Amino acid sequence: MSEYFNVSDIFGENVFNDAVMQERLPKKVYKKMKEIIQAGGELDLATADVVAHEMKEWAIEKGATHYTHWFQPLTGVTAEKHDSFITAPMPTGKVLMSFSGKELIKGEPDASSFPSGGLRATFEARGYTAWDCTSPAFVRQDAAGATLCIPTAFCSYTGEALDQKTPLLRSMEAINEQALRLLRLFGNTTSKKVTPSVGAEQEYFIVDRNKYLQRKDLIFTGRTLFGAMPPKGQEMDDHYFGAIRERIAAYMRDVNKELWKLGVSAKTQHNEVAPAQHEIAPIYAECNIAVDHNHLIMETLKKVAGRHGLQCLLHEKPFAGVNGSGKHNNWSLTTDDGINLLEPGSTPHENIQFLLVLTCILKAVDEHAVLLRASAADVGNEHRLGANEAPPAILSVFLGEQLGDVVAQLISTGTATHSIKREMLETGVKTLPDFRKDATDRNRTSPFAFTGNKFEFRMAGSQASVAPSNVILNTIVAEAFCEACDILEQAEEFNEAVHDLIKQYAVEHQRIIFNGDGYSDEWVEEAKRRGLANVKSMVDAICAYTAPESIKAFEKFSVFTQTELESRVEIEYETYAKTINIEAKAMIDIAGKQIIPSVIKFTTALAASVNSVKAAVSDADVSVQAGLLKEVSALLAETKTALEQLIQAEAKGKEMEEGKDRAVYYRDVVKTAMEALRAPVDKLEMVVDKDMWPMPSYGDLIFEV
Repeated sequence: MSEYFNVSDIFGENVFNDAVMQERLPKKVYKKMKEIIQAGGELDLATADVVAHEMKEWAIEKGATHYTHWFQPLTGVTAEKHDSFITAPMPTGKVLMSFSGKELIKGEPDASSFPSGGLRATFEARGYTAWDCTSPAFVRQDAAGATLCIPTAFCSYTGEALDQKTPLLRSMEAINEQALRLLRLFGNTTSKKVTPSVGAEQEYFIVDRNKYLQRKDLIFTGRTLFGAMPPKGQEMDDHYFGAIRERIAAYMRDVNKELWKLGVSAKTQHNEVAPAQHEIAPIYAECNIAVDHNHLIMETLKKVAGRHGLQCLLHEKPFAGVNGSGKHNNWSLTTDDGINLLEPGSTPHENIQFLLVLTCILKAVDEHAVLLRASAADVGNEHRLGANEAPPAILSVFLGEQLGDVVAQLISTGTATHSIKREMLETGVKTLPDFRKDATDRNRTSPFAFTGNKFEFRMAGSQASVAPSNVILNTIVAEAFCEACDILEQAEEFNEAVHDLIKQYAVEHQRIIFNGDGYSDEWVEEAKRRGLANVKSMVDAICAYTAPESIKAFEKFSVFTQTELESRVEIEYETYAKTINIEAKAMIDIAGKQIIPSVIKFTTALAASVNSVKAAVSDADVSVQAGLLKEVSALLAETKTALEQLIQAEAKGKEMEEGKDRAVYYRDVVKTAMEALRAPVDKLEMVVDKDMWPMPSYGDLIFEV
């Protein structure tokens, strides 16, 4: 029988949240902290000392012995260095447990081994972590005991951002300032802050850990580099929203419990389309906290899986032939007094403020489409984007029937006079109630879809941070708001000017609106006719970061300097080449040390069988065995040739200088050689005796959980 717990009793129990601060901090200190969290500003050392002491005492009560500045370097995962609360021993032999304000506010991890894109030389080791007090500290409990985790930003000795959090916080400040300007134009004098709200839906695969440990490709790369499809995949759609198996349900229960203790509002869980694929989604949170929470979700999914003898796979495409995993980034703008700027209301054609916000977003996405595509640049995502399981690599905006009609009216006549109303949907069953349907259906093929009172950016990869997507969304929309406000603040007659501007933006950027099937070939042709970019490869998207219009926007709002952007471009190219290189080396290792020896063993046994039968019967009676031996031998020869070609391609790639040319080479040459090696190996898997095949099959992995 599973342990009983009350969610309301445990939720946030390991978080140094507002309630804990209000209870433990002196009133003046608490008030000062609240002011800084809400409006910004520096925390003086005396106040920091008080906060640090109470945070330490609270953490020790939770069993903590160490603290860490928990940060997000440009590795795609989080990082931490643990220090204990122990100070120098006293003459009595006892030790004091202390934690100062200085230690809380700033840390100094070695920065030399983190990706910097040339911002730091190897011998320049100093880097700083700075406390982000807008994201609550928390105590993480695991096999290492309890650790106080302090969310921090991470920058170089010379001040450049070396992490995901710093530019995210900068972008949030930018959109807050510009959104407030827009609200003031409409007479709103009460809202003091506008914050992007984000809900990141997380997809993942779960497999048996013992089987996982028998697959070197999964261990080294997170995906299967070889593997033939089993007789059944996802064709029957029976896994999607299906009954959750008990072993997985027990795992999900423990994941939820861990997350709830950390204040992560995990709400939705279900089986996804592919066998062994699942999804978890939290309730919306402020952008910065939502990004931190998504990292906690990924870490918790992996950590808890091990306790259940399972392995969590966050790679975007761990299994070829079935759907991969993504991460839907739901984004909206909300004021401190509860106004959602993306709420159209029941009559959106009359909601002028909403229409300006909407057309500004259309403008932002149209003008920076490739940059937004670049925010989803992740090597694993290459296997998804553009396939019939994920949004196309073409950026477009889905508005739905109601808003699409309103915008069409603006484009054709300059004025919207009506909005499509919601209708009653009759069930046709007397015992079931009729219900009012939404004015707009959803479009799962759209990369950027309006879904009621938010936009859903569907391109992000499952293992990647959602910080880059939100940095770019915040910045490009801030730019659009700024340009609109510059015009409207100078207008002699505001109402006329705002109507003219809404129409202008709708007309100029209507090409980005598409409500149809994003998976269709017709859309690819139509997008090309409209002049929309179709950037299929991460390698081709990366350069958008340093396009003149991108640099202009980022520098205008102090989100990135040109140097920081150039460093990120270098890191992206380097990451791509390194990832493909690791995959190529793993294929070489597995093919040479496992697959080819196993196939030789099988052919040796098969040849012995042929000779044994020949001694007793005529040659005609051994045609089946002989034919199979010939087929396997031919595939083995093809495998050996492809392996040699991959070895040569990988060796040449390693000799090239880091940068775009090397990334292009790995994409065009090394990946092609990898595909050529995989093809005969997957055919061999279908004919070689299963007992002799050196690793668990797809069927073993995705159906036997």
